[in-house]
Amino acid sequence: MTGHSHETGRLNLPFVGISTFGKRPYQPDWSQIEADAAILGAPFDMGTQFRAGARFGPRGVREASTLFSFGHAGAYDHEDDCTYLGPEVRIVDIGDADIVHTDTETSHANIETGVRAILDAGALPVVIGGDHSVNIPCIRAFAGRGPIHILQIDAHLDFVDVRHGVRHGHGNPMRRAAEQDHVTGITALGIRNVSSTTFEGYEAARAMGDDILSVRQVRALGAQGVLARIPAGARLYITIDIDGFCPSIAPGTGTPSHGGFLYYEILEILQGAARTHEVVGIDLVEVAPDYDPTGSTSILAAQVLLNLLGFVFHARIVKG
Repeated sequence: MTGHSHETGRLNLPFVGISTFGKRPYQPDWSQIEADAAILGAPFDMGTQFRAGARFGPRGVREASTLFSFGHAGAYDHEDDCTYLGPEVRIVDIGDADIVHTDTETSHANIETGVRAILDAGALPVVIGGDHSVNIPCIRAFAGRGPIHILQIDAHLDFVDVRHGVRHGHGNPMRRAAEQDHVTGITALGIRNVSSTTFEGYEAARAMGDDILSVRQVRALGAQGVLARIPAGARLYITIDIDGFCPSIAPGTGTPSHGGFLYYEILEILQGAARTHEVVGIDLVEVAPDYDPTGSTSILAAQVLLNLLGFVFHARIVKG
């Protein structure tokens, strides 16, 4: 009923109806995607090393996103004096990639198929995880489509090479990304404290083009200082691990790490990145709703994604 006004259409409150992302149309046929952005769930968490539960992330974030589904004419922001995600921006939800329990390779291949379908349709892929290993098939899907630079927001470097034979767990994605010919570099923000990546892993990351900044270093630089470190003209793929945020506002995750970012710190960086770079892909991972009975982690994830999408498409309109 999105073609109707508030007066003539259904009220369609957040707690009514099916929880697609932002209550956007559902497109189960991946060969018929006609949109500017497409949402894909990747409910895979068999790459986790500690607390599982991110398999329910896509469902939790979708449900939380209905909170921001009011109105059919977009969302007006009085600070920016503009309307984001108006009717000119077409977003569809294509459901979830099929996950085969205990089978990482098949599950990852199914995720890659979904991202490729979105890219083939000329839409922006937005993937909701799932643990951070789902980033591996997302990045693979960009092979042959031009160079990309990864902007990573995360508590952990995720640059483990191989540990006890594990190559595709949630500690490996940035190492696997850096090995891809189409990945030109990584800007990693929020990396802090004890990490699953060893000293040798940090050395390898820097040698392979990873610019690593902790939360305190990001704060010292400020948003503009951070943005200046991202290569000019780079096509950006943004991967957001929810544990990059402080667990005081995002407790619903498998590997929380204190000392993380607060909401506006990340929002200002994302807004700046969308203004200065072409954003070609997004994933948000590691939301495990069951560890947060308040639901605020899922709400944070949905709010970040919707704001980021607003920034990306507003920047495209402004640039013409």
